[in-house]
Amino acid sequence: MKAAFFRRFGSPEVLEYGDFPDPVPAAGEILVDVRAASVNAADWKMRAGQYAAQVSLPHVPGRDFSGVVREGHRDFKPGDTVFGVCEVPHEGAYAERLAIREEIVARKPDRLSHVECAAAALAGITALVSIEDTLRLRPGETILVHGGAGGVAGFAIQIARHLGARVISTASGANHEYVRGLGADELIDYRTQDFTKVVSGCDAVFDTVGGDVTERSFAVLRPGGRIASVAAGARPPGNTLRPNVDRRRSHLERVLKLLAGGALRLPEIKTFPLAEAAAAHRVSEGRHLRGKLVLQVTPA
Repeated sequence: MKAAFFRRFGSPEVLEYGDFPDPVPAAGEILVDVRAASVNAADWKMRAGQYAAQVSLPHVPGRDFSGVVREGHRDFKPGDTVFGVCEVPHEGAYAERLAIREEIVARKPDRLSHVECAAAALAGITALVSIEDTLRLRPGETILVHGGAGGVAGFAIQIARHLGARVISTASGANHEYVRGLGADELIDYRTQDFTKVVSGCDAVFDTVGGDVTERSFAVLRPGGRIASVAAGARPPGNTLRPNVDRRRSHLERVLKLLAGGALRLPEIKTFPLAEAAAAHRVSEGRHLRGKLVLQVTPA
């Protein structure tokens, strides 16, 4: 099969596109012909070596995907369309075929394309687990969401609004209209404003940026407020909540339900062919992307 993979850690240039051994499904796994795979910050952080202890080389990255079942098991048969999120370190979505545990895969609805399902998978369940399960956001509370134009943060804003919370978000000025359209009540331009000077008394903070942003966020909390961070590779302060984004099928189905009901809408999506995975990583690593990047593994 064709795949995008790396033999050593480093810059985007270490990503190769070429032949790679086909995966062999283990007991309880299905084999999927991948149609689309999402690009996440964790992908390039792994490629750069931040999670070197978790993988063996050569490695095919890619955590969320959408595709067509080639070999089924109990719940799915060949020809069924599915999507899901791989378990770390068993990744491999940047490839024409993928073996994955059947119980963590969900059925793809006909109304969504493979590109759309790939874009919604990991970002959607990360936001869902963070806002509903970890922060336990309640109606009437105020939440600050950092990096609102990103894929995960964009879903988080919508889920928070759906729950009845007031949402403040940081974003560059160029993205304010987009983030306001997702449901943010108040926008802060992180390039020109210090959020700690204009925000206070928040019940919760959801951080997708990391570093000193996480540490400084404690200054905007009310007593008893809480912070959750999903910033990949970050080392948040000890009292920062770290969402446990497990890959259960019910999370994926919950995201689909919210999309179907109109509580969530898909982010802006930019696509690259699988052969240009290195170019997609350069865009993602620039940290100024609006929405989601998705690799089209097979032509649209």
